[in-house]
Amino acid sequence: MLRKISLISAMLLPVPALAHPHVFVDVEMAVVFQPNGEVAVRLDWVYDAYFSMLVTSDLGIDMNGDLQLTPEEQALLDEQIAAWPPDFDGDLEVLQGERTMPLGPKRDHAMVYRDGLLRETHLRPVAQVADRNAPLTILPYDKTYYIAYSLAGNVRIEGRDDCEASVIPADLNAAYSLVDELLYGRPASDVGPDEEFPEVGRSFADTVVVTCAGLL
Repeated sequence: MLRKISLISAMLLPVPALAHPHVFVDVEMAVVFQPNGEVAVRLDWVYDAYFSMLVTSDLGIDMNGDLQLTPEEQALLDEQIAAWPPDFDGDLEVLQGERTMPLGPKRDHAMVYRDGLLRETHLRPVAQVADRNAPLTILPYDKTYYIAYSLAGNVRIEGRDDCEASVIPADLNAAYSLVDELLYGRPASDVGPDEEFPEVGRSFADTVVVTCAGLL
């Protein structure tokens, strides 16, 4: 995940931009039902153009600006995102009812650089399905709101034709009110580098609800 690079790249941002969030990511999502009963969430994270440019510059790739990577540059990019930090949970929450479901390690992890944008794709298996009759609730978000995730396009369902996904957009007015309350009216840009930004990311998360006609 590019979080370990983003801290370096964010140092290059102009001072007025140093407010939460720093990175903007479009999320393309698919819920995958396997024949063996496994359920997983496939995510494509498409990073914003400015952050993508900062990362490629930081890594010293695509320096000729042709928006194409050499095999050596692709290998370097893959190396940087191959391993997630041990404390990184994947910025994904999956629930059934009020229970947060454990997620398995990422699979099918890849990074693509296309048209000047970085795209990180991976599959997150849901380790257990507690109630096979209950809908799944899925939220992509960064707890600290350092990264802003926004759902892009329709949520796809793969492996079944009796399920549908609905999206509940984040209540941004309520989310910004929470930030204002927790910061006691201070603007986010006033939060210093040594201060912890409140964990408000969940309030900014779009919510996906998956329901099926039969059993999960």
